[in-house]
Amino acid sequence: MILMRFFIIGFGQAGGKILDMFIENEKMRGSNIRMRWLAINSARTDLMGLKHVPVQDRILIGQTIVKGHGVGTDNKLGAKVAQEDIETILNAIDERGTHDMDAFLIVAGLGGGTGSGGAPVLAKYLSEMYSEPVYAVGILPAPEEGKLYSLNAARSMISLLKYVDNLILVDNGAWKFEGTSLKESFAKINEEIVRRLALLARAGEPIEEDVVGEMVVDSSEVVNTLRGGGISSIGYATTLAESSEKKRKGFRLFGRKEEEEIEALENDKPMKIATLVRRAALGRLTVPCNIHSAERALVLVAGPPEHLDRKGLEKAKIWLEEQIAGVEVRAGDYPTRRTKYVAALVLLANVTDIPRVKELQRLAAEAKEEAEEAEKMRMTKTIELFDEDIEPLI
Repeated sequence: MILMRFFIIGFGQAGGKILDMFIENEKMRGSNIRMRWLAINSARTDLMGLKHVPVQDRILIGQTIVKGHGVGTDNKLGAKVAQEDIETILNAIDERGTHDMDAFLIVAGLGGGTGSGGAPVLAKYLSEMYSEPVYAVGILPAPEEGKLYSLNAARSMISLLKYVDNLILVDNGAWKFEGTSLKESFAKINEEIVRRLALLARAGEPIEEDVVGEMVVDSSEVVNTLRGGGISSIGYATTLAESSEKKRKGFRLFGRKEEEEIEALENDKPMKIATLVRRAALGRLTVPCNIHSAERALVLVAGPPEHLDRKGLEKAKIWLEEQIAGVEVRAGDYPTRRTKYVAALVLLANVTDIPRVKELQRLAAEAKEEAEEAEKMRMTKTIELFDEDIEPLI
């Protein structure tokens, strides 16, 4: 069995936080996945705030330009400092080794400065220097974060799509949590991202000794699903895996016939798995999109082995084949006794109907036009301050 081994690079504040949470998650579950990672930032305080990324795996860039204070929301400056220190970044990647990695995964917020500007620069060099695929997880800003963030995201997204083998988008605007502060909401969104990445990384992980997988998905199938560029979205759903003993306790309220009917329904594992996959595909996606516009799809179901079912996976696969534009749907399971839940992940690859991206382009165009108009007005008012009779020096 082949393991999906990512070299994960958290670029900028959002990327670093997600990487930090991912490492914490892997430590908590005692994972034996062999991965490598780096956190890259132009702000020293952001790097210092990480709790789980080893200090030796943190890289501060742009010290000669921004002196460790970050680039603010200037993603052009973010690209500049990444370009200036690209040799330092690439050397750090080489030092950690790439010979047994399946893919690079760059994680970055696209609305800010460092990650938004630096991620495309790194993607360009990685795509030129390595044969392994380069993927990116890009977090889109919510509309209320302002037009500048939308302009940054549009620039970054267009640049990333030139160099990455696939761009997985996450829309902050679609992941609002009522009754929480912006900081709390972002933390919850990061948790959702980590859950999906952790399950995707399970593809091909050595299964525990006493359990057997029904349908195995390995790293090559993940790579084939994400091949060819474009934008992808991920759906996810979970359900509690209750034991048969717990179910029977509730049956005492009914007669024997009713108990048998309820037990038959509860034990319909194929239907439960198929329904869970539908919930994942039709529920809250990382970026809302038209499922019918997806070119390929991947289904991965994880949970206690007695709650997984090959027929259910096959039913889900057939249903998904009917939903997407293409015909390539891969499906597999990851049996584990380390959880009380059954989780389904649906990766929709190369989706083309994404309303949020169209809206982002519109906001970015407005922001660019307003910025240009403001600059013209500023220059006009500045010139008007001086008398025309004064001659300039040069």
